[in-house]
Amino acid sequence: MTQLRPQRTAHGGGAGKLEIRDVPESWEVTRSSVPWGARVISVKTDAVRMPDDDVVDRDYVVHPGSVGVVALDDDGRVLLIRQYRHAVRHLLWEIPAGLRDVPGEPLLANAERELAEEAGYRAETWHTLVDTYLSPGASNERIRIFLARDLSPSPDNGFQRRHEEVDMPIAWVEMPEAIDRAMAGMIHNSTAILGILAAYAASADGFASLRPADAPEA
Repeated sequence: MTQLRPQRTAHGGGAGKLEIRDVPESWEVTRSSVPWGARVISVKTDAVRMPDDDVVDRDYVVHPGSVGVVALDDDGRVLLIRQYRHAVRHLLWEIPAGLRDVPGEPLLANAERELAEEAGYRAETWHTLVDTYLSPGASNERIRIFLARDLSPSPDNGFQRRHEEVDMPIAWVEMPEAIDRAMAGMIHNSTAILGILAAYAASADGFASLRPADAPEA
């Protein structure tokens, strides 16, 4: 596998040179409204002042955020679950994931809960795999994807599956096969594809370069 090694450029490294790193930024909002809201998400409209001094409306979905888990067994297979997604009218193969819906819950605890509830497993070894905004042009949803290893069945925590989660089969898939299926258009879930590719890339050094599970979000 070809290793991509982008050059690093320090701040102030000369005209035309920018550090390839996302940074917080907030342009002036002259007014805001929430034209629509529901149980989990809402739609917000901000009037944003642009660099040329124009003020334009930007609509976006306000989302609580989520976590995902790439769970690998001792043979390096990835755990996938299949879930019905009504918006796209598909049964999608995904990694365990869920909303950040418990106020104050640490992200790792959130991920541990989702792995146990959706797949029935717990893990002894956790790392932060990747952080991403899923659709930053239309939503502020942020997801942290964890890598979970040294798995074992989790004890029954009394969680009752309902609705789409009632029929949610599990499959263990070799990572190269999962990548092949994603590249062939057979796996569509963006969190699953990103997590699998990131885990495959991180496996090149035995996951030694990954951040700890409690790494802060930038």
